[in-house]
Amino acid sequence: MAVATGADAGAVADEARRVVAANTYLTLATADGDGRPWATPVWFADRDLEEFVWVSRPGARHSRNIAARPAVGIAVFDSRVAVGGASAVYVEAEAAEVDPGDHAAALAVYNERTREQGIGAWDEPKVTGDSQFRLYRARASRVYVLDDHDGRVEVRVR
Repeated sequence: MAVATGADAGAVADEARRVVAANTYLTLATADGDGRPWATPVWFADRDLEEFVWVSRPGARHSRNIAARPAVGIAVFDSRVAVGGASAVYVEAEAAEVDPGDHAAALAVYNERTREQGIGAWDEPKVTGDSQFRLYRARASRVYVLDDHDGRVEVRVR
């Protein structure tokens, strides 16, 4: 459910966290170097709405787009709810492949969610070297939810 118009900052942040926790996929919107848009679902984990982490192939279109243009948009929502009953989180972020020195911290975020979901943990060999996968992270610059009149309400996450 959308937040009430005029809701306090705590209620807004709580709603954003609820939506993110209740969903396992985000829609990642990217654009290539020429500005052609692309959207794709990715399984994700987050660190308190500030970072969104996922695993992907570097050759995937969205990964190539991120390499060319790191600005991304993210939407997290439950598409199964009735019209008018949905709540969503919208994120403006900068994304990149995670630097090797940051793998342990990003994998800790990712693996916390994999454990919650009953999925096997990932380790560094699964996202380095000859592996087909790499670890990606989007760092949020702005996060929003919608109020009950479809107005954007910024979430204070820091």
